[in-house]
Amino acid sequence: MSSKNKSFMADLASVVEPVADAGSRPSRLGVGVLSGRNNRLAELASGSVVNNPQELVDPDRCRIWIRHNRDYAALNETRCSDLIESILAQGKQEVPAIVRRVHNDPNYDYEVICGARRHWCVKWLRANNHPEIRYLVEIRDLTDEQAFRVSDLENRAREDLSDIERARDYLQALGLYYNGRQKDMAKRLNQSEAWLSRYLDLARLPSDILGSFADPFELKISHIGAIKPLLKEDDCRAAVLSEARRIREGRRMGEEDLPATVPDIIRAFGAVANKEAEARKKTALVKAPKKSGSDQIILRNGAGVPLLRIEGKDRKSISLTLFPKDGGSKEEVETALRDLLDRYWED
Repeated sequence: MSSKNKSFMADLASVVEPVADAGSRPSRLGVGVLSGRNNRLAELASGSVVNNPQELVDPDRCRIWIRHNRDYAALNETRCSDLIESILAQGKQEVPAIVRRVHNDPNYDYEVICGARRHWCVKWLRANNHPEIRYLVEIRDLTDEQAFRVSDLENRAREDLSDIERARDYLQALGLYYNGRQKDMAKRLNQSEAWLSRYLDLARLPSDILGSFADPFELKISHIGAIKPLLKEDDCRAAVLSEARRIREGRRMGEEDLPATVPDIIRAFGAVANKEAEARKKTALVKAPKKSGSDQIILRNGAGVPLLRIEGKDRKSISLTLFPKDGGSKEEVETALRDLLDRYWED
């Protein structure tokens, strides 16, 4: 073998096996490569190294996970404009979506756990003169509870995911994965119970309240502290819900001078709740002495003026007497009647 060939073989051997120390027995050709491969497999098995394959796929072969925390139907070109521009500038999607494989469904290969907005943008671009752009995904093997936590961690710091979307996701997960135990869920998310409670309170807001906002996605957990106390008392709650319906219907009819921003609407709720609370304070219950074996209750306003009298005739009926000429206002009488109905017709 020529000296040139000997030099080439020496260089090749130095790549595939370590150089033997002086006085030691040289290793066989290829042992270094196999050893490195075995070490890599051991690292993967132990979890110290994660090997999640990435692929460029057709977005039409990916379905959105039914429990995904983003409202996919609410996505549009305006809400996704920044991401569309970014993909166009780079010529591709830079950050992979997280998916898991779909089984026994001929229409789909993957299910999107994180990356619904990226999915929407790639589909939109492919339908608008950029068929070359494909959907970049990272494939993982996840349970539903693991998928929920992965999705939450990825999206928690994203400003494009609204608080109401995140709140709804948490409320759903509370029952699905944590048996309604808020403490367990907060611990699993590595967050405080108070932090989680604010999101759950936001998700539990009545539909009338949410419908009063032109864009419910503008609601933040910081707003729940102002809204929740207004719904605590039944009479105030009824007044607030009535105001919410009035605002919603007024907007639908194109009325002007309606509160528009989130702070303005919350102030309107506070105004009607305070008015109801003040009216309630003006009506005091005063129980009169028994008369002829029957119970008698007189409802008076804050000035002591009698508004109406209630007499219990028997266990099945009562007698009601109004005092329209004694100086009480119609509003005070209406408030007293509502109080009476709440006492005798409990929901």
